[in-house]
Amino acid sequence: MNKGFATNNSVSQKIKKKIISNEPKGRLISWSPWPPANFQTKYPAFPFVLTVIIIVIGQWYISLLR
Repeated sequence: MNKGFATNNSVSQKIKKKIISNEPKGRLISWSPWPPANFQTKYPAFPFVLTVIIIVIGQWYISLLR
C-alpha cells in the first residue's frame, strides 16, 4: 500500500484544454504599445476616475494660486 506521493505520472499527463475567450486581442490603437484592446472591458470606470482625478488636481492647483 503506497502512501504519500504518487509514483506514476498518469495524473500529470492529462489533456490540456484550450481556453477560448471572447476578449479582443491586439491593441486599441494599432501603432501604440498601450492600451491593450481589452482595456475598456477590464477597467470600465477608468474615464470617470481619470476625470475626477483631473478635477481634484485642478482645484488644488487653483487654490494654490490664490
